[in-house]
Amino acid sequence: MKFTGQNNEYIEIVSIDKTNAKLLNESKKSALCMVWFKEDGNKINIDAVDYVFNANEIISLTEFHTIKVEAILDAILIRWNRSFYCVVDHDSEVGCKGILYYGASTVPIIKLDEKHIDILTTLFKMLYIEMESRDNLQLEMLQMMLKRLLILCTRLYKDQHLVSKLRTQSIDIIREYNYLVEQHFKTKHTVKEYAQLLFKSPKTLSNLFKKYGDTTPQQFIQNRIMLEAKRLLTYTDKTISEIGFELGFSDVQAFSRFFSKQEGVSPQKFRNREVLPTK
Repeated sequence: MKFTGQNNEYIEIVSIDKTNAKLLNESKKSALCMVWFKEDGNKINIDAVDYVFNANEIISLTEFHTIKVEAILDAILIRWNRSFYCVVDHDSEVGCKGILYYGASTVPIIKLDEKHIDILTTLFKMLYIEMESRDNLQLEMLQMMLKRLLILCTRLYKDQHLVSKLRTQSIDIIREYNYLVEQHFKTKHTVKEYAQLLFKSPKTLSNLFKKYGDTTPQQFIQNRIMLEAKRLLTYTDKTISEIGFELGFSDVQAFSRFFSKQEGVSPQKFRNREVLPTK
């Protein structure tokens, strides 16, 4: 089902199985999506990494992910464009910037328990009903329900992946750091540069990340650069020199040293590999 507004804003909800799995491969400009898997054993390659998603797991994807479906048994796709609802412009409402979207160097995965399965099932029933409505409040109602979905999933992700001892203010700093890295990783490679943007000291950021998990602020930057490097090496014909320059390295040797240190093989050997890395 799909709603399209007067200004080409849209939201769609589609049941996905092996007959129409190619819909997930489509990259739509300025689009965000969530996928709710309903059965075990769904196999998808995302940015050259193999994943297996099981029943009642939800993932968040952007237009920048490169997706190759190996097997989809049963899932629900909800997708919308920026004109319908921009999570960056409305971050104060949903708080998912830098968590579900525009900030994770890995695919955000949410696991649902029975309570939240019931809540989401009811929410999707309401979305289906509103999709069939034809009054002048339809757009606002659909946006409101999408916001509720984003808020719920953001809360669940925080509960499952962010340590409870972090205060809301600290989490917001980490979210903003993640988002800034997503915006500037090609040109800014040091924690100091992001600390200046956040009006914080590098030490403050390091201490926050110690509470957050095992990844340091510098490793977060490096992980994002590596993700993009692997995307470009896997899915484009750009030379290694061109990729290094695009990612902000002064010369191909600097890029090769960085990549080899992180991955254990040179960019050329990574590009020539026969088997994609698995998760």
